[in-house]
Amino acid sequence: MTEPNAEPTEATNALWIDTATHLVELAGRLHGASRVGLDTEFMRVSTFWPELALVQLQADGAPVLVDPVGCGDLSALAPLLTDAARIKVMHSASEDLVALAPVAGAPLAGLFDTQVAATFAGLGAGIGYQRLVQTLLGIEIGKGETRSDWLQRPLTEQQKRYAAIDVVHLPAMHDLLAAKLEQRRMAAWCQEDCDRLCAGAAPDDEPHLAFTALWKSPPEVQARLRRLLRWREALARRINRPRAWIFDNALATSLVESPPADSDALSARMRGQRSFPRRELLPLFDLLGAPLAEDEQTLPPIPPPIRGEPAQRMAQARDRVAARAAELDLPPALVCPRRMLEAWVRGERSPELDGWRGEVLGDLLAG
Repeated sequence: MTEPNAEPTEATNALWIDTATHLVELAGRLHGASRVGLDTEFMRVSTFWPELALVQLQADGAPVLVDPVGCGDLSALAPLLTDAARIKVMHSASEDLVALAPVAGAPLAGLFDTQVAATFAGLGAGIGYQRLVQTLLGIEIGKGETRSDWLQRPLTEQQKRYAAIDVVHLPAMHDLLAAKLEQRRMAAWCQEDCDRLCAGAAPDDEPHLAFTALWKSPPEVQARLRRLLRWREALARRINRPRAWIFDNALATSLVESPPADSDALSARMRGQRSFPRRELLPLFDLLGAPLAEDEQTLPPIPPPIRGEPAQRMAQARDRVAARAAELDLPPALVCPRRMLEAWVRGERSPELDGWRGEVLGDLLAG
């Protein structure tokens, strides 16, 4: 085993790309690659969208570090990102998918997430990159630049090496994990979950459902809450500020339960919301007071808490799922996430039952 912070030779020879011309050349070279290791570094403190600071790639040869600051437009990478025939090996990709969405212009395809794969391979759920490298390859690596400022320029040599290390081991881990998945006959299951992860980067169209405390609220209040939250989402994306900086959830609830009488009252209530643009005050006031359209009145209601007899049925179903998961040597939460159990106990069908989970659960939830 190597010493902590030991760096593979490839990491010290990473290719730095910081011009549009060189990026186009790189995209051309990667066109024939059937597999690419991929990672990003980004900052997301005061913005809605992650500020992409670096894109790391590993195909054949030395890793490549693409500088969005120098290159500007990264759309030359879009064909690679959206081509399902070319495998993108990533680790714990959910946030990276959001960061790459503006570059791809469409959902990323062909994802092989090594963290997801490790769970199906029986290595544990939520395993980190460093631990997985150590488990599969016997290499111990450090975490020295985890909290680094990736938007600073120039990046230090230490930052570049750290960023390169995040991709150099991905192809080797893909080989080992893919073999384990084939042995366990779970490769298709893993791919289904990776595809679902890519599709899940889309915005939530029913954001009101997360406000579980309002389940007793009248349908009109819930419909107005959904309208308000969708408006906030669109504004957050447009002005690139966190949702809660525009207005927080507590204020959103207050605005639909007790709408302001006039724009002055609304202005007073919006004080302290640090990123709410004053030019949006009147549009927001009009939104709060406008009658609901016919299509807005049809919405899934916020479900009530699961208590009493339904809670007992859910506990019994959880036990059956746990037994089945043990047979499969998989975590119960992977086989049947809580949201699926909650949907079942409410008489709803989760879309995930249309895939491998429906196959392995069978009539397990019928009792």
